[in-house]
Amino acid sequence: MQADKKIFADNPAVAQAFAEDFVAWLETQSQPKVTVSLSGGSTPTLLFEILAKQFADKIDWSRVHLFWGDERCVPPEDPQSNYGVCKSLLLDHVSIPESNVHRVIGESDPEAEAVRYGDEMKAHCELNADGLPMLDLLILGMGGDGHTASIFPHQIELLKSDAICAVATHPESGQKRVSMTGPVLCAAKKIDFLVTGAGKASVLGEIFGKTGDWETYPTSLIESKGPIAFYLDEAAASFGK
Repeated sequence: MQADKKIFADNPAVAQAFAEDFVAWLETQSQPKVTVSLSGGSTPTLLFEILAKQFADKIDWSRVHLFWGDERCVPPEDPQSNYGVCKSLLLDHVSIPESNVHRVIGESDPEAEAVRYGDEMKAHCELNADGLPMLDLLILGMGGDGHTASIFPHQIELLKSDAICAVATHPESGQKRVSMTGPVLCAAKKIDFLVTGAGKASVLGEIFGKTGDWETYPTSLIESKGPIAFYLDEAAASFGK
């Protein structure tokens, strides 16, 4: 993986820097529709709050179409819902058209929803030569086990799935999730990882150094023709010290 590393003091600093970079990037996009895939996690939660409080009136939300790289199979009122968290912290506070928000319907049958969401992505995203949706910006996180979106090491075959979205299973809880697959993640025009916390440092060290078990971590196998950047706090980046 070829990626830029951007290191900041802590989790809030990562969120602030990314928010500023995101707004600046949006201003460079001339197309009428900009497709962005969001992530769950602690840093995106801070990001949503910053965007709502500092940039609500500085973004032309009518151009922005939001997707989610993965979603837990729960209703939106559930506190585990990635969409639900984003709605309460960001969407309820900005002027984004409801038709621009493309949520995974977590309360639906997972297999049927994976197919439906793939079709929705194809209907709203530019397609590449293979007919895969190309997101303008894909925001990802990384778990302590090296997973990204909801592609976990025990289901690493989802990195090569023929489907646009698939049903993933959390290795410990058994919870079902709908996740974009590897080919769709890699088709994105721009990929930004937001990774914080000392618990991620050793895995990041193996990924960037291509040592240890790096090939078993789904994050390490995300490639793109466009730029990839990792926004890290000092704790996550401590592998380099």
